[in-house]
Amino acid sequence: MKTAEEILKEKGCELVFLGSQETVAEALKLMAAHKIGSVLVKDGNVFRGIYTEKDLVRDAQVPGFNPGTTMLKKAATSELVFAPHDTAVYSLQDLMLGKRLRHVLVMKEGRALGLLSIGDLTRAVLNEKKEQLSKVSWSYYEDWKWKK
Repeated sequence: MKTAEEILKEKGCELVFLGSQETVAEALKLMAAHKIGSVLVKDGNVFRGIYTEKDLVRDAQVPGFNPGTTMLKKAATSELVFAPHDTAVYSLQDLMLGKRLRHVLVMKEGRALGLLSIGDLTRAVLNEKKEQLSKVSWSYYEDWKWKK
């Protein structure tokens, strides 16, 4: 069964982040340039949170919200969830569904390997199921006859 690290190797592990003093507008530019839905927020070597499309939708409803002046330290979601690199695909699925998450930062030996999205995980789960089903012998079922 695939682990978080293996999924990241297939996907690519580039981490896209900005400092907490950067503006939401800078985050949106970076997200658009990379064609992604989130950007990590980091101060020095410490990840402080994540800014996502969902955060933008929330912020856009606030009177006076200005992406050009609002800093990420105020706008980002600070509850960033981490998972060990050896977490199995179904455990990741349980984590993301159970906590209603869309992103998990994968860690190994104190350093971030990459960010998994719910889309990445859905693809990995479907591939896992496809691999499991390819190992099943269907000959027994092919002989079934249905009476009308």
